[in-house]
Amino acid sequence: MHLVTDAASCPVNWRLFVPEQWDAASPRAENPAAVTARRRRCRIPADIAHVPKWQLALDMIDELESWGLDPPLVVADEGYGQDGAFRLGLTERDIPYVVGVRSDTALLEAGACRTAPAYGGTGRRPVLRYRDKPCSAQQIVTAAGRRALHTVTWRPGSKGPLRSRFAALRVRPAGRMIRRAHAGEELPECWLLAEWPPGEPEPVKYWLSTLPGDIPLRHLVRMAKIRWRVEHDYRELKTGLGLDHFEGRTWSGWHHHVTLVSVAHAFCTLERLNPKAPAAA
Repeated sequence: MHLVTDAASCPVNWRLFVPEQWDAASPRAENPAAVTARRRRCRIPADIAHVPKWQLALDMIDELESWGLDPPLVVADEGYGQDGAFRLGLTERDIPYVVGVRSDTALLEAGACRTAPAYGGTGRRPVLRYRDKPCSAQQIVTAAGRRALHTVTWRPGSKGPLRSRFAALRVRPAGRMIRRAHAGEELPECWLLAEWPPGEPEPVKYWLSTLPGDIPLRHLVRMAKIRWRVEHDYRELKTGLGLDHFEGRTWSGWHHHVTLVSVAHAFCTLERLNPKAPAAA
């Protein structure tokens, strides 16, 4: 987990993902005795079990809040954004988000209406349901067409301003988990943001966002694109500070290594932001 602003960013929390095969209590652990021995060699604490990555991310957010750091917004790639449970968890915590999703994400247009069959006078009254079938994000953006596209410049780059064409449409997520969570209720609206560069036959990236409905498009795009700072962090963490120079053999060794690398990265970031720091030779 990284804290990010327009001026700087820095990793502040880590979790080591334990696969189901490394959890002796999991049905995917073919040989529980061998798994237990392997965990003992790696010094993994007995109370550490397999936890889905989206839950690890929510746990880190909760820990961040316990430190007095309340995230005003969460930005994540589609590895997390595609998971409805992760998005629901953020909504339950009243944290807005901008998360990447796949082109086949099930959605309804914001104007989709709920109707119910006529009541016959006996039995339970019919429940209001959306009669429209969900469409994919790609279908909704493609149907809106190029007339929905606007050119947006979101930040300066090394070779000039970065700009592309984007469409921002109001939609209702309609995946199975979202429908279950809102059974009998109206599905919540959010933004579907899509990047469709000139010369491309179809959009190349998609995001869902719960930022306010009146947010300017350039601000929405800037938030979606701010993940470049996290990618820049990993470049520096790996190439300059040795994040990937350590072959983890133990649970404590891995945590020790990433902690030292994170502290080094934080120090370098503060030095860059310090106007009194001497310039690099």
